[in-house]
Formats: sequence, C-alpha cells, structure tokens
Amino acid sequence: MAQLLRLALVVAALLLLLVILFKAVNPPVTYTMWSEGKRLGSPVDHSWVDADDIAPVMLRAVVAAEDANFCTHWGFDMKAIRAAIEEGGNRGASTLSQQTVKNVYLWQGRNWLRKALEALLTPVVEAVWSKRRILEVYLNIAEFDEGVFGVAAAARHYFGVSAINLSPTQSARLAAILPDPKGRSASNPSNFVRKRSSQIISGAATIKADGRAACFEG
Repeated sequence: MAQLLRLALVVAALLLLLVILFKAVNPPVTYTMWSEGKRLGSPVDHSWVDADDIAPVMLRAVVAAEDANFCTHWGFDMKAIRAAIEEGGNRGASTLSQQTVKNVYLWQGRNWLRKALEALLTPVVEAVWSKRRILEVYLNIAEFDEGVFGVAAAARHYFGVSAINLSPTQSARLAAILPDPKGRSASNPSNFVRKRSSQIISGAATIKADGRAACFEG
C-alpha cells in the first residue's frame, strides 16, 4: 500500500510539473500522435502555430462548435452535464479544457481511469493556464484527418492556406469535422457538414457579439 501511495504521489507530481511546463512550452508530441504515426507507419503531419498566427474566427468557430460557454466555466460545464444526464447520456458534455487535458496528457477511450485522471487534471490546467493558452494548445493537437494534427496542418491539407488566412467558412468547416475527423471532410463537405458549418458561423458571430469570446481574444 505504501509503495502504491508513493507511486501515485510521484505520478501526481510529474503531471503537475508538466502542467506548469506546458503553460509556456509547447507539447512536443502527444500519445495520440505517436500511436497514430505508428499505426500509419510514418510520421503524422503536424506543425505548431501560435494563437496570434491563427485566424481569430477559427478560435471563435471551435468554441462555438465545441464549447460555447468556454469563457464562463472553470473546466466543467455543469449546465451541459445536467442536460446530458437528462437526455440519458446520448449527448456530449466534454469541454474544450477536458478535451485538451485528454489529448495532451492522457489517451483516447472511455475507461474510468482516464476519465478520473481527466477530472483531476482539468481544474489544475484551468488554474494554471490562460483560456487563450488552452485554446491554442487544443487547436494545435486536435486531429483533423487521418494523420493530420493541428490547425496549421489542417489548413494546408484541406485548403492550401496558412492558419492565419482561414476564412469564416473554412474555419467553420474545420470546426464541424472535429467530432469525427476521419469520417468527415472539410474540403469535400457532406450536407451535414455544410449545415453544421452554417450553424457554427452564426454561433461564432454570436459569441463575439455577446462577449463570450472575451477570455481568449487577443
């Protein structure tokens, strides 16, 4: 028991150190990137881009699509969680902060250990990082297609542009495919992706107008 406790304390200290480190240092690679590269047999397409070099509308689009209350919660959107419970768990309630923690420090999957670690780490990341930093990291490590990670690689892959030059429509389409990046395309959108993109464009404009983008706008 004592050995397990010491191991748990060491792991907790290491994770805390990484949270503090990644406040300023960009994560070099994630487990998901590594495992996907191994599966594909070649390195994934990924390059880092600072938030200042991402089109502001892209930041608003992903918030509108994934976590409209990003600026008002502390890592967990309790209203969304209650709604998900009332609907029998058929809808997601994971915030961008939770997804960032999962993608940076943990692994994909729905097992209880991963969810427990995610729940422990999310408020720590919220306390140490700024909202803009959380969003910057999220956009740089999210998977947008098979072997394509981060908004810089995605902008090139789908549209042949840099992240700073993404248009509102392009940004909305990238945000629309994030829940299912291997089953949806931003450059060859299905009717669903087109409709979802229109909703995201409207949502991004709304959160800009009502102040819900203030916490991450430069």
